Amino acid sequence: MSSAGHVNWVLGVDSGGSGLRVALGSAGGGSGNADGTGRVAALATVTSAEPVRTGPSGIDPADLLGRLLPAVESLLATVGAHRGGGTARPAAVAIGAAGMASLGDALRAELPAALHGALGVRKVALAADAVTAYAGALGQRPGAVVAAGTGLIALGTGLTDWRRADGWGHLLGDCGGGAWIGRAGLEAALRAHDGRSGGSPALLSRMEDAFGPADGMPGLLYPRTDRPALLASFAPEVARCAADDPVARNIMSAAARHVAEAAEAVCPASGSPEVALTGGLLKLGDPFLDPLRAELARRLPHAAPVPAAADPLAGALLVAGALATDSLRLPRDPHLLNIPTERDG
Repeated sequence: MSSAGHVNWVLGVDSGGSGLRVALGSAGGGSGNADGTGRVAALATVTSAEPVRTGPSGIDPADLLGRLLPAVESLLATVGAHRGGGTARPAAVAIGAAGMASLGDALRAELPAALHGALGVRKVALAADAVTAYAGALGQRPGAVVAAGTGLIALGTGLTDWRRADGWGHLLGDCGGGAWIGRAGLEAALRAHDGRSGGSPALLSRMEDAFGPADGMPGLLYPRTDRPALLASFAPEVARCAADDPVARNIMSAAARHVAEAAEAVCPASGSPEVALTGGLLKLGDPFLDPLRAELARRLPHAAPVPAAADPLAGALLVAGALATDSLRLPRDPHLLNIPTERDG
């Protein structure tokens, strides 16, 4: 816990496909803010656009550590290593990483000892990015968060354990996410090109404007290593067509239904949970959000839809702050929120 004149420096880390972000904050004592979120303001942030490498054994701890340590030095220098009479040794670090649940074995095995040796940090949390997204959106309150961008994953908790739905990738799931919407829109466009039922001439026109002739779509799409992103790039076109095109409108309604199903699968069945949506699908606007609100009201009448309070980096800072002040209420989990045994200082 904090003592007089001592600053509990905490670090939040967000590692994903768009790069690495590291934020430094200071956590006070007690159980956090009155709203139950215990949020920690970022005093300084360092961003790298290059994602952390993934190798045969999963997320590469050496690559993560090699970029994290210089970032921490820079952050401490930015705020002053002894600001407010504090110490430069972080009290806690929370790392939220895409793929942590399935590709995080090396991180869990190596990172806590490495961080203790390099920074003297005693408390470490290794979390799936869905957990830090949850913490950013809802704090430490019961509910469900659906992270819906190119892909889609839902995570919920009643603060005793975690429940997850989807997040299985664009070939096996991610139903209702950006890649799913884009693929459905392109299929409807190609149906119109072929003269099959269920096609949309409006989407065919949008597809050809965006990508060229229909006959070239397989050659454009299939060799790409970024197929989900390419598919998702067409989702805004589907949303734009939805006002006047029934096929596009049905696609948006089906996407909303899938998102609501994922939220329903993970949301606590009793009490007064909250439900939040994060990610790029929010940018699709009313063609997506209107049917989503209706589906959530029908499936989860006991839950309150709320806007996400903050992003996953803020969620990582929240987890680090709660860890530093012994006020972490989110459930521990070997793969989703791993808290190794605290090390001696």
